[in-house]
Amino acid sequence: MSRLDGETKRKLGEMNAGELLDAIDTQDETLSMGFSFEERVRLVVDDAYSTFTHSKIAGLIRRAGLRYPNADMRRIDLLDERGLNQQMLSQLGTCSFVDRQQNVVFQGFTGSGKSYLGCAIAKRACENRIRAHYVRMPDLEEAWVAAQDSPGGSGKFLRKYAAFTLLVIDEWLLDKPTESLRGMLLELMERRYGETSTVFCTQWQIGRDGTAGPGSWYRGSVDLVPARVSI
Repeated sequence: MSRLDGETKRKLGEMNAGELLDAIDTQDETLSMGFSFEERVRLVVDDAYSTFTHSKIAGLIRRAGLRYPNADMRRIDLLDERGLNQQMLSQLGTCSFVDRQQNVVFQGFTGSGKSYLGCAIAKRACENRIRAHYVRMPDLEEAWVAAQDSPGGSGKFLRKYAAFTLLVIDEWLLDKPTESLRGMLLELMERRYGETSTVFCTQWQIGRDGTAGPGSWYRGSVDLVPARVSI
């Protein structure tokens, strides 16, 4: 396309159409010379949209707070001795469980790769333009304690973590929770239930009735989990 004058560029910038402006500036005049006006506009818009989408996805990944930002579902070690269900992982990689507001549990011993899996799922969600967030249970508890010290902090905390379309909670309940923490978790899960999806990364086996773990305090700490992957 022909070069734009300064005033037109200024207007596009003011309209936050920077990607479109860059696409127009970088379009090769020689290569597009034989194209119709409509074809050249389509190419510019496609290029601008690709840049916009990439930028949006990069922002979602950056704000997700991933422990392993380079985690990738395609790089997961599927050795037979690990017992991973490849079909289940492939299904989870589509993020269709998020559309169905289902929850997932990654259960396994320390060092088995639960955190990596959780980050990989969250990153895949971001790539599908789903707002995801990763948090370790100790950090979630620390943030909850701090929130209670400010006026209205508890409500803001719950609204924040209830709003994520996909929330990955790592190191889920390694220790017995305080009554305050347990109450917060039950309220948070109640707000998220049927509206969003949560991935739990835990060492403890979670039964279909919500029981298991190191003691009776663990019962009722999570809602029923319709999808489960053990590692």
